[in-house]
Amino acid sequence: MRPVVVIDVVGLTPSLLGPDTPHLKKLAAEGFQAELGTVLPAVTCSAQATLLTGLPPREHGIVGNGWYFRDQAEVWFWRQSNRLVRGEKVWERCRARKPGFTCAKLFWWFNMHSSADISVTPRPNYFADGRKSPGLYTQPPELRDELEGDLGEFPLFDFWGPRAGIRSSRWIAKCARRILERRRPDLTLVYLPHLDYDLQRFGLDHPSVPRALRDVDRQAGRVVEFARSKGMEVIVVSEYGINGVSDSVSINRVLRREKLLRVHRAQNGELLDPGASRAFAVSDHQVAHVYVRDAADIPAVRRLLEATEGIEAVLDRDGQLQFGLDHARSGELVAVARCDRWFDYYYWVDDAAAPDFARTVDIHRKPGYDPCELFLDPGKRLIKPRIALKLLRKALGMRYLMDVIPLDSRLVRGSHGRLPANPGEGPVLISSSRKQRVARLEMAEVSKLIEEMVFGG
Repeated sequence: MRPVVVIDVVGLTPSLLGPDTPHLKKLAAEGFQAELGTVLPAVTCSAQATLLTGLPPREHGIVGNGWYFRDQAEVWFWRQSNRLVRGEKVWERCRARKPGFTCAKLFWWFNMHSSADISVTPRPNYFADGRKSPGLYTQPPELRDELEGDLGEFPLFDFWGPRAGIRSSRWIAKCARRILERRRPDLTLVYLPHLDYDLQRFGLDHPSVPRALRDVDRQAGRVVEFARSKGMEVIVVSEYGINGVSDSVSINRVLRREKLLRVHRAQNGELLDPGASRAFAVSDHQVAHVYVRDAADIPAVRRLLEATEGIEAVLDRDGQLQFGLDHARSGELVAVARCDRWFDYYYWVDDAAAPDFARTVDIHRKPGYDPCELFLDPGKRLIKPRIALKLLRKALGMRYLMDVIPLDSRLVRGSHGRLPANPGEGPVLISSSRKQRVARLEMAEVSKLIEEMVFGG
C-alpha cells in the first residue's frame, strides 16, 4: 500500500498546461497526462461528488452547488454536511480493504461530519450582530488550534469575494504539507481554487491568466515535491474548464414576466418566494434547475425557455436521464446556457428593489450563484475609502452593510457548467504513476484509479 495525494486545481485544462506550469508539466512527464471527462452540471460540488464516489449525480444526489429543498420551500447553496452525498466514498472502499486506512480531506466540499479521519474546511464565525469573521471547522477539533498556531488565521476573505487570490491557496498548500508531514494519511485530498478566480473574472485571454497559472503551479508544485520526497504518489485533477462569456441570461426575470415567479416584498427589498411560485430557476453558472410546481405547466415553461435568447437546451426528465441528472433534487426542467452565456439569479425587475444582500458577499442567502461577488462595484466612487470606513464601524461594534458588490452581470467574462465543446477545454488528470497510464478517463473512473494507485493494482 502506498499513500496517494490528490490535488484539485480548479479550472485547469489541457490547453492551459504549458510554459507557465512547469511543475505540473514535470509531473506529467514523470507519469502521464490524460483527458478527463466531466459531469453535467460541470460545477464544483457535482464534480467532486463524482470524483470521490464514482457515481453520476442521479446516484450521489449532488445536482449542483445548490438546489431547491422542496420540503423547506427554500433554496440553499454551499451546504457542508457530507450526509447529503449518497454512495460509498473512495476512502470508505479503501478502508474496507485495509482496516485502519486513513484519509485527510482538505478544503474539498461536503467536508463536515464525513467518515474522513481528518477534515479541514472554512467555517466562518457568524455573530448575533451580523458580523462575520474567519474560522475553520476541523476534525479532530484540536487540529484547528494546531494549524492556526502554525500558519496563522485562515484568510477567508481571500478565499472568496473581491479579494479572492493566491493567499488562500498558499495557506491550503502549507496546511497540506503539515498534514502530510505530521499525520501521513493514506489518502490526502487537497483543493487549490486560485486559478478559477481570474478565469471567471476576466476570461481566458486576459493578461492576468499567465500569472495566475504560475502562482497556482507554484503552490501545487510545493505539495507535489513534498509528497514525492516522502514516497507518495500524486494525482492532479480539475473539475471543469472555463468558457469565455459576454453576458448572462436573467432566467428568473423571464419567468416573472409571465407571472410564474412570485416575490415577497419586505423592508430589505424583494425576496424570491419559491413556495408560492409556479416556476422559478436555481441558477448555477451555465446550468439552471427550473422547478415547476404543477406538471400541467411544464410544457409551457419549456417552450418559454426554449424561445429565450441565450438558452441552448432545456432538458425534461427524459433529457436529464441521458446525462445522469435525473434525480429527485433536480428541477422538473434543466436549462443549459449557450457557450458564451451564463445564468444570473436576478429575479427583480428594478435594481432599486433588489434585496440588501444582493450587493454583498452572501453565498448562503442568495438563491443562486453570484460571480459578481468577485468584483467591487465600479459604479461607486471612492470604493476603497468607503470599505475602510465600513471596517472602522465594524471594529467599533457598530452596524454596517458591506454593499460593495455590483449588479452588472456583464462584468463576468468566464463561466462553466455545460459540457466542454472539445477535450482541450475540459478538465485534465495528471498522475505520477505510469502504471495506470491512459489517454482519457471519465470522472466516474477517478476513484477507481485512486484505489489502484493506493493498493498497486
